Amino acid sequence: MRDSLPTYFISHGGGPWPWLPEMRRMFANLETSLVAMRAEQPEAVLMVSGHWETEDVAVMSAPNPPMVYDYHGFPPETYEISYPAPGAPELARRAAELLRAAGVPAHLDADQGFDHGTFAPMAVTWPQAEMPVFQVSIRKSYDPEAHFAIGRALAPLRAEGVLIVGSGLSFHNLRLFGPQAKVPSTAFDRWLAETLALPAAERTAALRDWDSAPYARVCHAQEDHLVPLFVALGAAETARAERVYHDVDLMGGVTASSYRFH
Repeated sequence: MRDSLPTYFISHGGGPWPWLPEMRRMFANLETSLVAMRAEQPEAVLMVSGHWETEDVAVMSAPNPPMVYDYHGFPPETYEISYPAPGAPELARRAAELLRAAGVPAHLDADQGFDHGTFAPMAVTWPQAEMPVFQVSIRKSYDPEAHFAIGRALAPLRAEGVLIVGSGLSFHNLRLFGPQAKVPSTAFDRWLAETLALPAAERTAALRDWDSAPYARVCHAQEDHLVPLFVALGAAETARAERVYHDVDLMGGVTASSYRFH
């Protein structure tokens, strides 16, 4: 049996940014951090994207997942992007079994495709689309404990060659870009760094109460892009947190970060 892989929480950037030269330059630091993930040498990647929400947990099981263009206002060619990575049907079944065995309601979804929370970072990390990848949804409840439970259930996959990646954003308020984002995103980012450095039990407790953090509901009026963090951390609950990406003044004022748990 191989050593357990780390898990990640990544800030996945904006829309189809790798295909837009100006945005790609803006996210140069993010790109560097994503390329570094190749060194983990997984056999497959499990993405938990903030862009796929279901009532119970759904597990993507298509052998060749289609594309989901879940963004608006970008150039026409970005709605023709193809990222033809293979799915991982056998691992999807394994993931669903682990979830159900842990008491987490789960089902296979053979129709769901890659959303941009998956295909944008994957296209940078594995541009040849050779790495098998599948997704697990977040729950519409956004309940932190429910998402820690998802991560705990999926944790055995780490020793089976699966890299678990929570794909969201440490700051996600589409109405608050520019200078007005600087104070809230900086304060929340600082709280997140301090919280993730806590001992495991304290860290989990603090994250359950995340909306009491400074500017929490300014940075995450809807926490769809934060809860992938809870899954990634639930799958590596006692692991050390390492910040692997950090930017300030993105889009005129946003501070954003990504973390590796190992």
